Amino acid sequence: MVLDMRDLCIIDQPEMLADFCNNMRAMAVPWLAFDTEFIRERTYYPQLCLIQVAVPGQLVCIDPLTLPSLDPLITILYDQSVPKIAHAVHQDLEIFFHLFGAVPGPIFDTQLAALLLGMGSQIGYAALVRQQLGVTLTKAYTRVNWCQRPLASEWLDYAADDVRYLGEIYIRQSKILRERGWLEALKEDFLALTDPNRYRLNPQELWRRIRNKTRFSREKQVVLRALAAWREEKASYYNRPRRWIIDDTVLIDLAHRLPETLVDLYSIHGLSNIIYQSYGIALLDQIATARREPPESWPMQASDYRHHLSRKQAVLVDDLLNLVAVRAHRYNIKPHDIADRCDIECLVSGGDSKILHGWRRTLIGKELSTWL
Repeated sequence: MVLDMRDLCIIDQPEMLADFCNNMRAMAVPWLAFDTEFIRERTYYPQLCLIQVAVPGQLVCIDPLTLPSLDPLITILYDQSVPKIAHAVHQDLEIFFHLFGAVPGPIFDTQLAALLLGMGSQIGYAALVRQQLGVTLTKAYTRVNWCQRPLASEWLDYAADDVRYLGEIYIRQSKILRERGWLEALKEDFLALTDPNRYRLNPQELWRRIRNKTRFSREKQVVLRALAAWREEKASYYNRPRRWIIDDTVLIDLAHRLPETLVDLYSIHGLSNIIYQSYGIALLDQIATARREPPESWPMQASDYRHHLSRKQAVLVDDLLNLVAVRAHRYNIKPHDIADRCDIECLVSGGDSKILHGWRRTLIGKELSTWL
């Protein structure tokens, strides 16, 4: 069901939110589509500014900055009897996890479904709407300050578009998936999206997001790991962007030069005076402590994750990759979206490869496992 603009309602009063949620319960809505608008340019945690919700026959924009509580909506978002439809939902779920300590569900992600249906890898919402419904969405308000009040009507129209077409896309995708027998296969992948562990950052692993990290020796990588974890702690504590604490380029310079004194530290270009004066000693302690870690605790390199295969197994890997490519071509999916060489090596060596789970298992994983 595609909703037009006369269905749009702005909810900024508690009574309006309560009425909307009570009506949803009374209607026993078969699905709820949602999206969020947020900003995080000046904070560590995203600030929720708007929630767009569509159900059959109604489209609303809910203003969390003017409402004293979102409890009526939260109750429904976490109601496991109502499917929640969203596109590329990870960031939206992360917001709710940090605000309420849990993840809404059950989830149907139209981007993930589009991948399995051969509509493209990581397809954007606008591209999916154009491909499925022939509608071209505007991109005029991608840089809006969603904290500003009042919100302009054209901004609200733009935000409402993000859920206006989700219900119709969900219905179409579900029909095709059901006909192919794949709807059940996707449930495992959708369930994984609601795993709280996906949204709990491990500070000890965040160094891997830094560019050019692999240029360092493992001895220096362990320092980079410690510095990135320290930065994460400070950024979350002060609710400031990571780069406001220490930029990636400065972390890389620290790990490369390994300063031992405050004089050495002062020569690091880009390190702010505030951080130097407040945390100079702490940074030196982090570096010195990391350098004392034993080699067995150092970060593993990419080669450490490679599976050591016999010649026969290596031939098997090539054969299975060819089978994956053939199956991927049949359904217009890129082969590496199903499995890459590392995934197949894991399968051949008896490991728990991702190809043995979710839609990949149904598409070809079970077949490959049986063939092996």
